[in-house]
Amino acid sequence: MRTTQRLIASLFLTAVLAAPVAIMAAPVPQDASVSVRVYDPGARQYHNWDDNENKAWGLYLTSNHRKPHDYATGSHREQSNYWKWRSSHPDNR
Repeated sequence: MRTTQRLIASLFLTAVLAAPVAIMAAPVPQDASVSVRVYDPGARQYHNWDDNENKAWGLYLTSNHRKPHDYATGSHREQSNYWKWRSSHPDNR
């Protein structure tokens, strides 16, 4: 009887000590759709650059007859013009 109690107490103690380690080892799922924040100096605010914003950038380039390229490689002037265009072309959510 005493051996059974020691075994149960040992298992319980092991579980209590191992639980925090197991919780810390498990990664917390994060929102993978937002990976970059971009600052808009004209509006003085940050925008989350996600797939939706990528589509809008593509529409902006197409409507202004520009070759496809990343937002980051565009000039500051082009980026500023994009945010002006973007404010007048909101998403239909």
